[in-house]
Amino acid sequence: MPYQPSTSLRTLMRKLAALPASAPLAARREIGAAGIALIKRFEGCARLRPDGLIEAYPDPGTGGAPWTIGWGATGADRFNGGMIGPATRWTQAQCDARLAEDLVRYAQEVAAAIGGAVTTQSQFDAMVSFHYNTGAIARATLTKRHIAGDHAGAAREFARWNRAGGRVLQGLVRRRAAETELYLA
Repeated sequence: MPYQPSTSLRTLMRKLAALPASAPLAARREIGAAGIALIKRFEGCARLRPDGLIEAYPDPGTGGAPWTIGWGATGADRFNGGMIGPATRWTQAQCDARLAEDLVRYAQEVAAAIGGAVTTQSQFDAMVSFHYNTGAIARATLTKRHIAGDHAGAAREFARWNRAGGRVLQGLVRRRAAETELYLA
């Protein structure tokens, strides 16, 4: 006897169409190992002191604010209070914990920005790295092109984000090239 489904295909298709867009799926996106490795490679965990603590350093583009520590953390110092500044010192464990926290937030922001756009893990990882460094995923033409399915155009957009403090920085040129390579992988 052939299989007889209890619900018609038409009814199932209507239920599927009534489901909300893929936002819940997109909200669960996580950065992968390749994206984390790229971020760590370019952010570094610089300024290790002789006592084993890691100290904050000034932004390379401005020579001052925003002060950065660990794997590129800026803004609020969640361990000591206040803002990250010249006197901020963290342990390696604190640097790693802050990176993990920040990556969850940045991945959620990228997922929200791209919505249900078809996205490979490599593309997602590259966009999280880009956003982690620039904070610009919501306003970047890169995002608009990605959503439109113009992946070649989106890949070309990475290179435009190579300035800090009004000047081209070779570190940003290299990072954008690595992000482009990952995006196209």
